[in-house]
Amino acid sequence: MPNVRANGIRIEYDIFGYPASSPLLLIMGHSAQMIAWDEELCREFVNKGFYVIRFDNRDVGLSSKMDEAPVMDIMDVYTAISQGKEIEAPYTLDDMADDTIGLLDALHIEKAHICGVSMGGMIAQIMAIRYPQRVLSLTSMMSATGNPEISTSKPDNGDFQFKPPPKNRDAYINHAVEVCRIIGSPGFEFDEERIRRWLTQEYDRCFCPEGSVRQLLAILKSGNRKPKLATITVPTLVIHGTEDPLVPVEWGKDTAEAVPGAELLIIEGMGHDLPRQVWPRIVGAITANAKKAEA
Repeated sequence: MPNVRANGIRIEYDIFGYPASSPLLLIMGHSAQMIAWDEELCREFVNKGFYVIRFDNRDVGLSSKMDEAPVMDIMDVYTAISQGKEIEAPYTLDDMADDTIGLLDALHIEKAHICGVSMGGMIAQIMAIRYPQRVLSLTSMMSATGNPEISTSKPDNGDFQFKPPPKNRDAYINHAVEVCRIIGSPGFEFDEERIRRWLTQEYDRCFCPEGSVRQLLAILKSGNRKPKLATITVPTLVIHGTEDPLVPVEWGKDTAEAVPGAELLIIEGMGHDLPRQVWPRIVGAITANAKKAEA
């Protein structure tokens, strides 16, 4: 896969389709590599007339790692938060939005449809706020505004969020499969074979738990975007599952409420993942939202 220098770092990316088509930039979530955007899903977007770009955010996959930053254990992060202590972050989601704009610059793409999942949705929101001239349409999936007034209560998902993952390859993959099962979509069949294959590919491609912690710090330091989301004027789609155990559906409703004219698509039975069974609905909704911009 190719890479470029952008915003002072190396960004690994991949493309599908034809440059003459309408560009669709896909931004993945916390600690996930670009290959979490399934190739088959990317090609479904191509079939709808998009030129698809997926990429590794900083600190995951084959993009640059911020290894010069102090190493902080994830348990230390949550302990500091629980004690009300201020935490420091080596970079912010604004920096990651700048990375993404830099990628578009390097690819000579003036404007694009932007779609982000979870943390990627937060980055997409910031792009639409700070770089409105570069965004044709916005899709924020299973994400949030950072609004401190919205309920932060979540279902009890065990303690996997508060422990560092195993480093041994087989142990890590087994652990990650179970995490995907916990946060996944109870309304749809769990495709363990496909998920295990993807997680194995991710581990072999790059295992960087330190980068995952740094991305978490960026999320925690990002603040409340809700007031600024009111300035967004591009067609906006918010997609959320009713059974999301990491980012409750109320947070998705809060996102749609923040953006004037935003469309809200709530998918029954969907958790914090993208099961194959919902792809047609998601692809169709994103395509329809993009056509609003083209109109």
